[in-house]
Amino acid sequence: MDLCSEIRESEHLKHYELLRIYYYDAPPSGETIKYPVSGEEYQLSLTERYRHAQSLYDQLELKDGVAIRMGETRLSPQQWRMKPRSAKQLIKEPRAVEDRDFDLDIGQKGVDIRIGLDMARLALRDTVRAVAVVTGDSDFVPAFKFVRREGVKVVLSTLGHKGARRELKAHADFVIS
Repeated sequence: MDLCSEIRESEHLKHYELLRIYYYDAPPSGETIKYPVSGEEYQLSLTERYRHAQSLYDQLELKDGVAIRMGETRLSPQQWRMKPRSAKQLIKEPRAVEDRDFDLDIGQKGVDIRIGLDMARLALRDTVRAVAVVTGDSDFVPAFKFVRREGVKVVLSTLGHKGARRELKAHADFVIS
């Protein structure tokens, strides 16, 4: 919540009343799958990532003024993809393929659209005068353009993400480093 306080106290936002902090994510998968080579079971619900995420959601749910918006997590039909580094190594020096040569092919679905829809809804209902968005993802440019046309200021925090495209920053009213 330190980041939220830092953004809230920004020169660009300190004169606005805070409506709510929206936290968007997709819960980690709790499925049990098989490793690609050994065929051993891998229980995703027993991973540190899963436990950490569940703990975070449990804490955020009880915070005043925080709303959690959840998308979905989906495994690809293949479930695993070979790590590019492993592929290069195997080409250079052939060896037996191992489970550690693969990463889960898993992704979030529906998170970005929920953010964009919430921004649009708040702007159209004239509920907010400014939104602060923490992202480095240029997929939000259309949402930024939309709410700005509705008269809502957009404050962007990229958390110092070096890959944040110029276009994303260009469609924000203010960028917090």
